[in-house]
Amino acid sequence: MLFDTHAHLNDTQYNEDLEEVIQRAQTEGVSNMVIVGFDRPTIERAMELVERYDFMYACVGWHPVDAIDMTDEDLTWIEELAAHPKVVALGEMGLDYHWDKSPKDIQKEVFRRQIRLAKKVKLPIVIHNREATADIVEILKEEGAEEVGGIMHCFSGSPEVAKECVKMNFYISLGGPVTFKNAKKPKEVAAEIPLERLLIETDCPYLAPHPYRGKRNEPGYVKLVAEQIAEIKGLTFEEVAKVTTENAKKLFAIK
Repeated sequence: MLFDTHAHLNDTQYNEDLEEVIQRAQTEGVSNMVIVGFDRPTIERAMELVERYDFMYACVGWHPVDAIDMTDEDLTWIEELAAHPKVVALGEMGLDYHWDKSPKDIQKEVFRRQIRLAKKVKLPIVIHNREATADIVEILKEEGAEEVGGIMHCFSGSPEVAKECVKMNFYISLGGPVTFKNAKKPKEVAAEIPLERLLIETDCPYLAPHPYRGKRNEPGYVKLVAEQIAEIKGLTFEEVAKVTTENAKKLFAIK
């Protein structure tokens, strides 16, 4: 059984064929998935989905690209949603220095506020990092994020940074890029980080694994990520599937 720890089935790209996508995922052995909402519309849709499907859980938070749009009311709303039995994490939150919609100081403030909220409601956090590794690690340390831990989502950094994050009580989540032929860092991370600290994800509809690279991603493709990690580590697919699923259930406190 596989656990896709980061899916955006709340994206409009699935409006036409959601049931078929879910069916394909279940055929591939995907038993659970976390639907991530990162602004008002996507959070609302994520909550609709987890109410409808018993094998789906929600992660709710505010994306750093849109940090400038987050209001006090939004944060209060996220806190209210955190009490829902199927909300298992807060995020995706973090820093994104690739796009310049939200100034860095605003991104950092919104990130810190969400970490503090996670500590208040006792939920793990899911980290989005784009071109901001040093600042993210610094903020996680300063805010004592180790207390709740969480996920370095779609990790693209070095094994050294991954090990530093593991020390701070974070799991390292690998997605489609670990299957790319030229993806040196994710393969090194897969090799060096113990399986007990790894998670798998699709980040669908983005970052589809080989041989679907460039096409719309979907939860069923998480099997390809698990197969690649198994190959890199010299383990069986079944072992990777079992341990990464156990890791996810432990982190998200799913019985």
